[in-house]
Amino acid sequence: MKKLIATASAAAVGLALAACDSPAENAMEDQAEAVEDQAEMEADALDDAGMEEQADMVEEQGEERADAMEEQADDMDAAPE
Repeated sequence: MKKLIATASAAAVGLALAACDSPAENAMEDQAEAVEDQAEMEADALDDAGMEEQADMVEEQGEERADAMEEQADDMDAAPE
């Protein structure tokens, strides 16, 4: 029982720390999400036009760009202030 409580407490602390993003990190993550959403909309339009291969490429590039932005945002917390 004590082990369960200790594990649950550690998980709660980890989640609390993860929620402590800086405003700059949150803004970067929001921007990354917007980039991914825009790429998805463009890909959907290409797909509707019968250009599946281009749609896949646009969506993949958007996801890669958003992932890179999110990694950069995560690095903001790791960098000393």
